Amino acid sequence: MPRERGEKVIATNRRARHDYNLEKSYEAGLVLTGTEVKSLRQGRANLSDGYAFIKGGEAFLDSVHIPEYSQGHWTNHSAKRVRKLLLHRDEIHKLEHAVSAGGYTLIPLRLYFSDGRAKVEIALAKGKREYDKRQTLRERQDSREAERAMRLRNRMGD
Repeated sequence: MPRERGEKVIATNRRARHDYNLEKSYEAGLVLTGTEVKSLRQGRANLSDGYAFIKGGEAFLDSVHIPEYSQGHWTNHSAKRVRKLLLHRDEIHKLEHAVSAGGYTLIPLRLYFSDGRAKVEIALAKGKREYDKRQTLRERQDSREAERAMRLRNRMGD
């Protein structure tokens, strides 16, 4: 059987870009059970409540919802268990220092298969205040209106 090639995205956390300023992102492997992998291959996962933390020199992913495998039986996994992340020691130390310094948190952005292996993209993020969120939305809306006006002007000029 040939190995899978390429990247297949399972879930994305679209809310993270709205609620946080993302500083730097890291790719991490996941330690999963068999039924979790089968459930992910069906494209079922939810990252919206998830977060990562570092404890004892190891990184963990918590509150990521991977539903039980439909054909599973007594070997099925619990849907929101804590899962270990596979990162290099240097990356874990950098993340640990940034989080312990204060103001930063680790947020999962995407869950995907890369060449058949389950990966998660986590980001070092700082929470936005309410007025920052409004400012971001206002800037996005202003740029859309400017593009719309330029398109209309170019059409009228032709």
